[in-house]
Amino acid sequence: MNDSTIRLNKRMAELGICSRREADDWIAKGWVKVNGITAVLGKPVSPLDRIEVDTLARGQQDKQVTILLHKPMGYVSGQAEDGHEPAINLIEARTRWRDDRSTTRFVPRQRMGLAPAGRLDIDSVGLLVLTQDGRVARQLIGENSGVEKEYLVRVQYGRLPAGEVQTDVQSLFPADKLALLRHGLSLDGQALKTAQVEWQNPEQLRFVLTEGKKRQIRRMCELVGLTVVGLKRVRIGRVKLGQLPVGQWRYLGRNETFA
Repeated sequence: MNDSTIRLNKRMAELGICSRREADDWIAKGWVKVNGITAVLGKPVSPLDRIEVDTLARGQQDKQVTILLHKPMGYVSGQAEDGHEPAINLIEARTRWRDDRSTTRFVPRQRMGLAPAGRLDIDSVGLLVLTQDGRVARQLIGENSGVEKEYLVRVQYGRLPAGEVQTDVQSLFPADKLALLRHGLSLDGQALKTAQVEWQNPEQLRFVLTEGKKRQIRRMCELVGLTVVGLKRVRIGRVKLGQLPVGQWRYLGRNETFA
């Protein structure tokens, strides 16, 4: 393999055809050709090579589902940990939103291969994406993903006596610290990308991020003296949480896209 070539599975993922794992599966099944010749695993390709995918692979891909869940507090996004249930346990026929417009029929085996495309902390609520589709996962959490995620964040400023609640945090919070939330903070030794941060009401900030470090918003707030008392994700790219009830889910529509 020279400097101008990369592995076929990586090239297919870069082109948005499928995930690397899917590519390996399709190649192993003989569903991928390069310049008219059936490919083998690990094959190096250049940008000039012509990649063709069998319709059988496309048919398999069309059956993959992406689910939008309104995650409640107390559930973890991924695998069960510390005795807490994983969010995937909420994906059942009885918890499907009755206003879901998708014609897709739910069957329990759809839960196989579902993985969260991005985390939502155990003490946070809102829109969580679970998908079987590697293209969706790459778009939302891939190395070069720039998809916006929007959050509504209730905060308190400074140390308060036990039981006291601020009702006008906005008037107390310094403007220079708000500017820092937008640009100038670092986490884990890395400067954060510019964020959109503005007051939604006197107790609540609206954050729009294009990256997703672990507990990023809570840690950003800590750095400027804010304490997060409530965090809800309401949008990922073009897809909004909308009226989806807490603990219920729906399918991503065929005409819906995140970007």
